[in-house]
Amino acid sequence: MRHAVAPTESAGNNSFAVTNLLKICSHCERLSKKDLGIRIPRPLGNGPSSFIPEKEVCGRPDALPPSYLRRTVINLFIYIIQAAARHQCSHLVNLHVNDFLQVGGNPKWLNGLDEAPQKLQELGELNKILAHRPWLLTKEHIEHLLKAEEHSWSLAELIHAVVLLTHYHSLASFTFGCGITPELHCDGGHTFRPPSLSQYCVCDIANGNGHAYHHDDLGDQVSHDLNGEVEVLMERMKQLQECDEEATQEEMATRFEREKTESMLVVTAEDEECVPSRDISRHFEDPSYGYKDFSRGGEHVPTFRVQDYSWEDHGYSLVNRLYPDVGQMLDEKFQIAYNLTYNTMATHKDVDTSMLRRAIWNYIHCMFGIRYDDYDYGEINQLLDRSFKIYIKTMVCSPEKTTKRMYESFWRQFQHSEKVHVNLLLMEARMQAELLYALRAITRYMT
Repeated sequence: MRHAVAPTESAGNNSFAVTNLLKICSHCERLSKKDLGIRIPRPLGNGPSSFIPEKEVCGRPDALPPSYLRRTVINLFIYIIQAAARHQCSHLVNLHVNDFLQVGGNPKWLNGLDEAPQKLQELGELNKILAHRPWLLTKEHIEHLLKAEEHSWSLAELIHAVVLLTHYHSLASFTFGCGITPELHCDGGHTFRPPSLSQYCVCDIANGNGHAYHHDDLGDQVSHDLNGEVEVLMERMKQLQECDEEATQEEMATRFEREKTESMLVVTAEDEECVPSRDISRHFEDPSYGYKDFSRGGEHVPTFRVQDYSWEDHGYSLVNRLYPDVGQMLDEKFQIAYNLTYNTMATHKDVDTSMLRRAIWNYIHCMFGIRYDDYDYGEINQLLDRSFKIYIKTMVCSPEKTTKRMYESFWRQFQHSEKVHVNLLLMEARMQAELLYALRAITRYMT
């Protein structure tokens, strides 16, 4: 992972202090810290993730497989910064603020969204709705952008913006879901506290990056709770595969509505207001606007039926027509994430995990009001327990509230690599859900 070559306003005075201190240290090796009379910052924790022990990380968790990265669409940094800021993802914001400056971006644009060109400011409403309540997007929102007089967007430009916004909303989910730590020069990436006697700070021990941490220390109760967890899940998968009972279309629709309603009752364990810092909130408008379930405030959101508008039959071709080759890239990216598997479940090998992956993907789309007519939503409650649902909803809808406790509470016997696969699946399912609403609105405007 790259480090910034220049301090930015988002890092604040601490960034300048850290940079200058490191320069002083490198050129004054003969002087001790005491002689200099200054405090030297050190990393807040070891390793790139605060969730995953450093010894189990081959590379940074956000360093995805090459085949995955080749299909990632990256272009205009100002879109990216707006999108990442919506979820208070300082890691991505700081990273791309530095990229923006390196390629000659106007620093004034970073003082606040109102300092950016009017055409880019016009994206604020679209960015807000897509990130938090995409089901509210209408063809009128699209018309406003395409007919904004001298600040209007073309259809091709708008598709480009939508792809970038949705990608970075979902990438923020992945970043928080993997507990990716800020870079050393950023706020939250360093500390001035002295190390403990064992040379490991509290963060390292909690993260499993210190020799003082062992699973055995968690006690017998945890071991008891873990016993048979995977076997129970595998047995449920087997029973569902062997079940010959076929539900009627009416029953299938009822099960979807029931699951959608139940998803609204899943409340994150850390359901409290997260107030963004000024460094982050200046990059987007209306900081108080966030995720809200369909039924809040008396809203009634009709079901989005995939048989009426799907990625495969509608969205893919629209993107490819207006943004050549990108439809194919996105389709391959979705397929890679959906089919990604080790064919393992914890210590069990040669396991067909397709049923489980489909349940996860469809549950996320269900939370966005999207229904697959050929899927039995009764399977979701059989395969996804409440702690997993809490993690999924938090990471997908309010990723900035994701905690280490949530990450550890689901699939406790599974490998961290398997959980990272889950995070990729959640990331792409979320992106496709946002895209479906945006592309359907564009299609309705065009017709």
